[in-house]
Amino acid sequence: MSMKFKRLLPIPRDIRSEMPLPAELRERKVAFDADVSAVLRGEDERLLLIIGPCSADREDSVLDYACRLAKLAETVRDKLVVIPRVYTNKPRTKGTGYKGLLHNPDPEAADDLLEGVKAIRRMHLRVVEETGLFTADEMLYPTNYQYLIDVLAYIAVGARSVENQEHRLVASGVPMPVGMKNPTGGSTDVMLNSIYAAQQPQTFIFRNWEVATTGNPLAHAVLRGYVGLDGINYPNYHYEYLERLAEKYTATSFANPAAIIDCNHDNSGKRPFQQIRICHEVLDSMSRSDTIRRLVRGFMVESYLVDGNQPVGGGTYGQSITDACIGWEKTERLVKEIAERA
Repeated sequence: MSMKFKRLLPIPRDIRSEMPLPAELRERKVAFDADVSAVLRGEDERLLLIIGPCSADREDSVLDYACRLAKLAETVRDKLVVIPRVYTNKPRTKGTGYKGLLHNPDPEAADDLLEGVKAIRRMHLRVVEETGLFTADEMLYPTNYQYLIDVLAYIAVGARSVENQEHRLVASGVPMPVGMKNPTGGSTDVMLNSIYAAQQPQTFIFRNWEVATTGNPLAHAVLRGYVGLDGINYPNYHYEYLERLAEKYTATSFANPAAIIDCNHDNSGKRPFQQIRICHEVLDSMSRSDTIRRLVRGFMVESYLVDGNQPVGGGTYGQSITDACIGWEKTERLVKEIAERA
């Protein structure tokens, strides 16, 4: 065999038992989840803001960022429900390089998945315990989400995963909202098919079990732009695109039609400062169209302590080692501006 079985890792239940979420935070999460659900159902006029580093690479700077974000979130709580991005898995276009905290708890060292499963749990727990905010992560590996099931308030299924059957089936059974991104090629139909599949009851094999789900009515769209056949990136947040999406993505076929605008990636061409302009353009569209206002329920923004990015081992505290982000000063100003216009 070309696959070497190196060691048996702890199952998620054992890691959760070893590193439990305190009882008082379990109670708080019920209320937090209810707020997020109400926004996506259109029962709460606030907007979601899923914001934070492209990748959660080191515990000290991520906690520093999250604590600042929590203080800021409190000042805008009447307009925004803020969910910190704590993304611990990174998809790699060519499959090599830094893959996130799960694989590389030390970004400059070799893979260590045993320490990695503990490191992702520890980081999410510390953010929750020190801020009172529950977290978002990407479901890159569907069988791994259970390591974090009790702390996550939001899951994203990425552009490279959204066509995968296992992601769609598992999304139908998770207890939190799942944002299904449009694929890298931009197909709206693929994204909507994924949302529809995630909203239906499903039966499948999961971790050697036959499981049945009830469907996830909070599966929804995330628009992140796309790459055309000419190799050029194209945005999909403009007024006309949102209008066309609203025509196809209706309550007659889907539960709780909702879209989150991912302001980086191919929407910005990975130019992070454009995220500020994109947020304002979408807010303009929402102010001009009740249909778009009902559809768009929030934003994703990539943000860290320091503008830009650096290579692994670059040495700048609080600067991304993957995609470039806006720094804290721009973040604070943008969050306040969104809240003023929400």
